[in-house]
Amino acid sequence: MSLDKSLAKVRGEVPECVAVGYVDMSTGMLLSVATVDSHPQEVLDLVAAATADLFQGQSVTTIEQLFRKSRGQAEDGRHYFREIMVFSENLLHVFLRGKKYHDHAAVFVCRAKVNIGMALTKARLAAGELEAAL
Repeated sequence: MSLDKSLAKVRGEVPECVAVGYVDMSTGMLLSVATVDSHPQEVLDLVAAATADLFQGQSVTTIEQLFRKSRGQAEDGRHYFREIMVFSENLLHVFLRGKKYHDHAAVFVCRAKVNIGMALTKARLAAGELEAAL
């Protein structure tokens, strides 16, 4: 199944999901998105940039390096921060780093009334489906 079709499918499976996107953080590009509303391209571009900042910003990479150093671990390309949830006034944003493609992330946006545990569980399942679509 194509990424576009997979995004549309999983948007319907994650409760209260109003948008889902797939980001390649190495290029800073939003590869595809499925939303219930249309959004200006500038907003969509910023989603990709913000996702990359959350997972690969200078502070985050410094923290990961310090964790490795304190534990005596060598640099292996793995990341400590795999999932990030951001709560806004009306929405829950779930950012999930890819397991197979570490420079990719799925972004799920749900209405704030969502059951948080269910949203996270369904988003985790959906993220695997999205990676399989590549």
